[in-house]
Amino acid sequence: MKVTEHYDRATEPLISFEIIPPRRGASIQNVFDALDRVKKFNPPFIDITSHAAEAEYIDLGNGTMKRRVKRKRPGTIGLCAAIKHRYNVDPVPHLICKGFTKEETEDALIELHYLGIDNVLAVRGDDHGAPKPHHKDRAVNTYASDLVRQVKDMNKGIYLEDLMEASHTDFCVGVGGYPEKHNEAPNLVWDIKRLKDKVAAGADYIVTQMFFDNQVFFEFVDKCRAEGITIPIIPGLKVLTRANHLVTLPKAFHLSIPCDLSDAVAADPESTSSIGQEWARKQCLELLDHGVPGLHFYIMSDPSPAINVIESLPLGQSNVV
Repeated sequence: MKVTEHYDRATEPLISFEIIPPRRGASIQNVFDALDRVKKFNPPFIDITSHAAEAEYIDLGNGTMKRRVKRKRPGTIGLCAAIKHRYNVDPVPHLICKGFTKEETEDALIELHYLGIDNVLAVRGDDHGAPKPHHKDRAVNTYASDLVRQVKDMNKGIYLEDLMEASHTDFCVGVGGYPEKHNEAPNLVWDIKRLKDKVAAGADYIVTQMFFDNQVFFEFVDKCRAEGITIPIIPGLKVLTRANHLVTLPKAFHLSIPCDLSDAVAADPESTSSIGQEWARKQCLELLDHGVPGLHFYIMSDPSPAINVIESLPLGQSNVV
């Protein structure tokens, strides 16, 4: 089922999650262990991140360096298939522009279509690392809006080359939104106009970057609606669990930590996990009071903090198996 159909049919806010594939060569069991623990919340869909190839340089010991390009976390499509058939939950694989040609993206979409996967999340991808080189004649998607258009073209039966028996896909396409603006945007107004470009290209719903100040989210939603963006906007949440998150999260995701939260952690760093969970609990209660369609938790590989928060919420029967 499409993500938008899940929200259309829901009688109360939905709980969903985002996970990360295991590192190259690692066991998938840790992912299954995490999903075994969150399945009791009856998530309608699970997001699975995707990662471009990165370059690393190996010292050959003779004064020369060898450049090797590899993906540190492959397996997004395989993990999607496993989730769909093991848990009967709709997987939402991330598609990224960085490090992938349009041909590779088309191949991935064909595989997903064969697997009966109905949803994708289209994002540009970060610039860190070094994507594998592409031949100058191999086209790439520059922006997420370009990626959305490619997916929607395939929904119309339009492929990169004329095919005699091209089938129509039927993907629901999500995109990312940034309540505190994308780090490369000059301002939030400009960034919301770029978000509107993604909606015009065919995006069906928006899931936001993590945030710790609900007022930032509420104002973001109001600005989106004022700009004419009417599709669902799902708040993305992360539970702060370590004192160094005060530094690493703003650095990695270009977000701000409210003073009350950072001061509480600084005053009692050993209690960071409980402080972060209580902050997230209050965030969730306020978001639910404001009528959000769902709560989307970035659990990556450790679901414990999110589980503690969710179990403290007044959820309906459809959120608990």
